[in-house]
Amino acid sequence: MPVFDFRASLKVFGFALYGPQAASHRVRLSQFQTRLSTYGIELQIQSLLDDAYLHRRIAGGRLLLWGLFAAYIRRLQVLRCSDRFDLAIVYAELLPLLPAWLEQRLLTVPYILDLDDAFYLKYRSGRLGLLRPFLGSKIDRLIAGAAAVTVGSHILEQYARRFNPSVVFLPSVVDTNHYKPVERSTPGPLSDSFTVGWIGSPSTAPYLQSLVEPLSQLALERPVRLLVVGGPAPLIPGVEVIEQPWSLETEIPLIQSFDVGVMPLPDSPWARGKCAYKLIQCMACAVPVVASPVGANVDAVPTACGILASSPEQWLAAFRRMAADPDLRQRMGVSGRRWVKERYSLHSALPILAGAILQVAESRR
Repeated sequence: MPVFDFRASLKVFGFALYGPQAASHRVRLSQFQTRLSTYGIELQIQSLLDDAYLHRRIAGGRLLLWGLFAAYIRRLQVLRCSDRFDLAIVYAELLPLLPAWLEQRLLTVPYILDLDDAFYLKYRSGRLGLLRPFLGSKIDRLIAGAAAVTVGSHILEQYARRFNPSVVFLPSVVDTNHYKPVERSTPGPLSDSFTVGWIGSPSTAPYLQSLVEPLSQLALERPVRLLVVGGPAPLIPGVEVIEQPWSLETEIPLIQSFDVGVMPLPDSPWARGKCAYKLIQCMACAVPVVASPVGANVDAVPTACGILASSPEQWLAAFRRMAADPDLRQRMGVSGRRWVKERYSLHSALPILAGAILQVAESRR
């Protein structure tokens, strides 16, 4: 049997749910696209929903049914040609609201299933919970049928291993050539505002409610600014609250303006599946962080890089400590930058993804 040269072109098709500006598309697929070629892997990506849908969703709009129907038609046309590729990477699912057996029937090559959220809860609770009798086990079936599963957190890894032994931990990472520190001015006196920054989406903005009490208390002691990027901000007595729309062009400069980045989360099954990406973005820019000790946050934030806080009292204590000690913020920022380069960078994750792809291709042949 001839030895297959993996540095010859290995054709992989990536199926994204959202367009190129969506974090899931960029973080889990497209940022690897060019660099995978050094391993002889040619990755092409097709999005089910385009960037126009993303912008409508950020603005609070909904997907029109005719738009979803057109998106399904486009994806089905691509699936008809899937046998031209050696394997596929499927982000979460191919066709929302349709069963796993149909997706697996349509996809004629081995696939790697990629998860960076607790998608197995999608059809079991919330507004889609009514579909539980029909689709409640859909993601479980997709996990079981995958040639391999890549997951963004250890919580997701534990879940996926219940159905498939070939699970690879692939954290959500950033390109540290783009996410990097900027020269910051010397912190001013106590009269200068302390800027707490958050980046997210309308769906995660309600998590900010847990910061209302500690930030309003801090505002009795010093000027405080809350900069919210990508979602509606809560009203907080005494705090200067600024809302900024999210865009790919302004995301990094806004993060670089934070004194501290935050990621509050409830201790819920869905939140435990989160992959701490917003914290990783901040730390890559040498911004220290304060976060809830939920899910991947615990792994992503060692004590040298930030503070974990569970209660309003702990959040207030963390804010007080950060606000009062600019040198501490600088030290934590430097440590966070180093930590991300070692564990959560594109450079560190590339061989993990390439290895998973090559292993599947090798087993197929």
